[in-house]
Amino acid sequence: MFSHLEHIYDPRERALVGIADLGLRALTWPWRLAPSQRPPMPPQRILALRLERIGDLLMTLGALQSLRATWRQAQIKLVVGSWNADVAKQLPWVDSVETLDAPWLSREDAPATLGALLRRGQRWKRERFDLALNLEGDIRSNFLLALSGASLRVGFAMAGGGSLLTDVVSYDPRAHTDENTRRVVRAAAERLGTTAVEPPPSWPRFSLPPASVERASRLLGEDASRAARTLIGLHTGGGRAIKQWHPSRFGQAAGRIAQEASAAIVLTGTDQDRPLVDEARSAIPSGVDVVDLAAPLDLLTLAAVLSRLSLYVTGDTGPMHLAAAMGTPVVGVFGISDPARYAPLVAHRRVVRIDLPCSPCNRVRLPPERCRGHMPDCLEGIGSDMVARAGLDLLAEVRDRG
Repeated sequence: MFSHLEHIYDPRERALVGIADLGLRALTWPWRLAPSQRPPMPPQRILALRLERIGDLLMTLGALQSLRATWRQAQIKLVVGSWNADVAKQLPWVDSVETLDAPWLSREDAPATLGALLRRGQRWKRERFDLALNLEGDIRSNFLLALSGASLRVGFAMAGGGSLLTDVVSYDPRAHTDENTRRVVRAAAERLGTTAVEPPPSWPRFSLPPASVERASRLLGEDASRAARTLIGLHTGGGRAIKQWHPSRFGQAAGRIAQEASAAIVLTGTDQDRPLVDEARSAIPSGVDVVDLAAPLDLLTLAAVLSRLSLYVTGDTGPMHLAAAMGTPVVGVFGISDPARYAPLVAHRRVVRIDLPCSPCNRVRLPPERCRGHMPDCLEGIGSDMVARAGLDLLAEVRDRG
């Protein structure tokens, strides 16, 4: 019955979502959350939810661009976690941004309570949205979407909550997140008797405020004599232990690229990444110029730094997607996560991974038992020379194409 839950690997989670799904189906009728028989055309007020992390939002930019191009006159409200607010407010395709730190996603001290979520839904209902889109697949955010009372509610049901939607979109686990979120917009357009407009991407995907650009210049020490130097970015932190590649190999790969390209290396990361950054730096050959920016930076300043790079070497992380949004060429080191779903969305990129019968399993939240407590084989088998070669090839490709 619950084949859409196959991507949830914890049996307890699967059982809980299945039970919740049954309960929501029973509640659909008395709560008047059943599908509307009269979807509006064209929609004048549109609500879009993307509550997850920075990489998730950035992989949704194509869908948001399509949403705006399809309904140019509509007022579009985008709801994101507070951690993504600064970036969301720079997006040219939405009219307003609202923040909501859902308790199942928030890393902050004060996530929204159940009561706050219910009040938020009631407020959305008073705004009388014609169309609401859930650009992530989650039973809880589908519940929020239903509370909006929008005439047409479109989203995924692979993690439950399909009865709360008027239109369920099939989720393709083999397709990129970008393609799946675009499918939501296409389904809404088809329901409303039109065809979604999907302009080709251009880079950077959004503009940066002057203050962020100026701060990035100061951090990089870009005076008139150094502004034209080649910069190779290096992000060693994997975000999760299961996605963490050897920091020393990161340093070796970036060092070789910098030596052959006569470039400087820019280190990025958080305070929590400091031990990894220091290990990577110790593997960089002496004589290579290093700019250490591994410190707390707001997302827009980090984006401005990344926009100055000739190349960014990183794992599968949020900063990887931020660099891609800026149009920066990216070398992404992938292990357990599937690049078919999460590769950087940029014109110039290289994905470095090795083929194993079990990889990519994409079991990031609940890794296989044999991969816990140590680096999985799909990352252990990647050598620094593979990453260095990919970076040098990519630099040559960008140079040849002007």
